[in-house]
Amino acid sequence: MLLYGTIVHTPKRGTISIHTNALLATNEDGRIVALKDNIPEDKLDSTIDTLQLGHQRQSLLKLSPTQFILPGLIDTHIHAPQITYTGTATDVPLMDWLQKYTFPSERQFEDPEWARKVYDVLVKRLLRNGTTTALYFSSIHLEASKILADAALKHGQRAFIGKVCMDQHGAEGYIETTEQSIEDTKAFIAYCQSKQRPQHLVPVITPRFLPTCSPALLEQLGALARQHDLPIQSHISESLDEVAFVHALYGNEDTDTEIFDRMGLLTQRSVMAHGVHLSPNDVDTMVARGSAVAVCPLSNVYFANGVFPVQPYQKLKMGLGTDVAGGYSPSMLQSIRHCAVASRYLATQKDHDPSLVVDWMTALYMATLGGAEALGLQDEVGSFEMNKSLDALLVDIATENSPIDLLDDITPMDMVEKFINLGDDRNIISVWVSGERKL
Repeated sequence: MLLYGTIVHTPKRGTISIHTNALLATNEDGRIVALKDNIPEDKLDSTIDTLQLGHQRQSLLKLSPTQFILPGLIDTHIHAPQITYTGTATDVPLMDWLQKYTFPSERQFEDPEWARKVYDVLVKRLLRNGTTTALYFSSIHLEASKILADAALKHGQRAFIGKVCMDQHGAEGYIETTEQSIEDTKAFIAYCQSKQRPQHLVPVITPRFLPTCSPALLEQLGALARQHDLPIQSHISESLDEVAFVHALYGNEDTDTEIFDRMGLLTQRSVMAHGVHLSPNDVDTMVARGSAVAVCPLSNVYFANGVFPVQPYQKLKMGLGTDVAGGYSPSMLQSIRHCAVASRYLATQKDHDPSLVVDWMTALYMATLGGAEALGLQDEVGSFEMNKSLDALLVDIATENSPIDLLDDITPMDMVEKFINLGDDRNIISVWVSGERKL
């Protein structure tokens, strides 16, 4: 495939690279084989020949002046079954919220037909919003987790999926035994690996969070992660009521980080959501282990009683997450915006410290290459570098019914910033995963 026009990515944190009059080429496997910019249109044919890409000329897509290519967005924390009540249930603290809304909703996914209906809608909705890779929490149900995997494969989204594990402090009809949780996790690992799509479907060890997992379950999940060299996800130091619950269970001397580390669940493949109440020592431990945090700015405001300080912890791997349904929108654009906004609120709290402010370019990095690094995909996706897979969006800020008004000439930089701050799914024209068009 050949793309000609404006190509935009964030190959380094806090910067943006805009290639104008650029030619991007992929091979038959969807991998990038050329990115050359500043090509006048009257020199395009000769450049294609010089690069020995003439056999792809029929696939050439020329972008209009209001269009650009952006890396696919990566959601590093989303609860798949919670899409059913997204946009509601924002009235109570986290631990009450789980009992009032979350567990009853997730319990419905014991019905495979319900799971099939919901997950088909979910994956299509995320792709429509530009999410080409997602790190999913499923429910405790093995069959529903398999159905989520099938939906991601069907629609072509990269999916890291965890069957949720919880053997204590659940709800009536929504809890497992330790033995069943481990056996179903093993079965889900085998199911995903049988699909033989290691870059597109990855099983994830998923203890829901410390209050719902016994020490025995945590230890066995840590052993499974080591045995199969698998990613791990959970929630860490999320909210004040969660931290208090953990202290009641384990004593005031242990932090979430120390407990996860002791159980073998903090590794270079761990992605822990929220982290709002991590101490500097906790962060140092996570950095030493190579673990990542999924920053969820929208749900942090509603449920985590704070703002994650992105800028002081630049040695820590970080992605962004929607945290549906704790976050009320499945759009990663909302996560990007709220990351920037929340940082300004934090800076105001800290004597107007400008070093705490996250700009939109840094937030975009977290939603693309930062998310790829959190998932160990930095050599595969997240930016437009040679031999990476083309996971990308075609954005047009001048579509019919666009939320963006163009009243004057606009620079490429302003065009991108307007999309980040004002755009939505109406501006996303096409979506590619591994060079294959999915939208």
